[in-house]
Amino acid sequence: MTDQQRWDSLSCATNGWGNTPNIDRLAREGVYFEQCYCTAPSCVPSRASFFNLDWPSRVGPMRNGDRWEHSWVERLQTSGYRTYNVGKMHTQPFDVPCGFDQRFIVENKDRFNTPRFYDDWDKYLKQLGVQPPTRLTTPLEPDYATCLGAYVWPLDKTLHWDHYVPDVAKWLIEDMDDKPLFMQIGFPGPHTPYDPPEEYLDRIDESSIPLPPNYDAGCDIPPLSTYREIMITGNHDGMMWNAGPSDEQLLRLRKYYAANVALIDEQVGQIIKKLEARGRLDNTIIIFTSDHGDNLGDHGQIQKWTMYDGITRVPAIVWAPGKLPAGLRSQELIAQFDLVPMLFALAGLELEEQGSAISALEVAIGGHPGRDYVFSEHGKCAQLPDIESMAMVRSKEWKLVAYPNREYGELYHLSHDPHEVNNLWFDPEYRKCREQLEAQVSRFRNSSS
Repeated sequence: MTDQQRWDSLSCATNGWGNTPNIDRLAREGVYFEQCYCTAPSCVPSRASFFNLDWPSRVGPMRNGDRWEHSWVERLQTSGYRTYNVGKMHTQPFDVPCGFDQRFIVENKDRFNTPRFYDDWDKYLKQLGVQPPTRLTTPLEPDYATCLGAYVWPLDKTLHWDHYVPDVAKWLIEDMDDKPLFMQIGFPGPHTPYDPPEEYLDRIDESSIPLPPNYDAGCDIPPLSTYREIMITGNHDGMMWNAGPSDEQLLRLRKYYAANVALIDEQVGQIIKKLEARGRLDNTIIIFTSDHGDNLGDHGQIQKWTMYDGITRVPAIVWAPGKLPAGLRSQELIAQFDLVPMLFALAGLELEEQGSAISALEVAIGGHPGRDYVFSEHGKCAQLPDIESMAMVRSKEWKLVAYPNREYGELYHLSHDPHEVNNLWFDPEYRKCREQLEAQVSRFRNSSS
């Protein structure tokens, strides 16, 4: 599970623009769900939902910082699995067991939570006598105000968060015994800041990188315009946004982001090789996904917290040799936690309670048509101070974002407007459609309460 990775940053994605040959292999030999949606546009509610098989409002966390400390990993643990977490889980508190026998915690790239939590990566660098970059040092960079959070990693590449995490995972694989193993590998990247080691920039073809579609920010509803201003005026994860970034700035931003993803892809390939060397690859199931995406300049925005597809649509690949039809690309709508019943079924384990999830395995092999609608939700937070909550419903053709007790909202006809730039909420021609989707949101809220 990566952190803040767009669906189209994989080169195997339809219209993908990354450089990800190892992840592409998983898609080529496994099942790729191209229409998979996370249930919240920020880390904590999305992860808590995924690891508890239900919508955020049912699980509890509706924003970053909300408490969650249990997961379906506990069921694997009691079923006889050795369970490891390496990297980011973003539980709250950070170090609760959550079903893991051992945790090797590497948390956010932002290292200044209060009170400070020193994770395993912090301790490792401290033992080496190395000072990593932080949100306090990046503003000292000469191009801080213009680079949009895109920096070259200043230390040896082996000290990078997305190198350290898979190195620990490979060590554990090398040292594993015959007991069944579940390992969650949480890459901290490609989350901001966009900080690849320089060599990975050479792997990215700039000509393949799309620039954000034209967008009139003056038409934004209050939560979106307020969010943009917050990102412009603050230091968020060591970066500053820009009210009107140039094409050159945006291209640099996306190139550095893609280079972060290329580093992750390389490490995925090395983990696969380590499993193969240990004779375990043919008896391994791999799920590759991310907690949410990143706007990367789409809609004049950076990072997450909004309901555009660049945020809520996530990579979702399941690889299980001999158990799945190779190269299947499903276009059916699924919620991200629908991957979990699939994982249990492929492992031959019973999942006694699966919450609001359906089985993505049944979707893949044709026993289930997929979802008519997917949903995502979020509560009030520092980035969304204008609202108490918001909820998205998306079908294959339409998307609506509702803000309770507000006269505004968002409505997009996705088959005609895939980039979500024309908000039809106030258009009387589409009022009936809006009301139908609002009714779906009401049913969702009632079922989640």
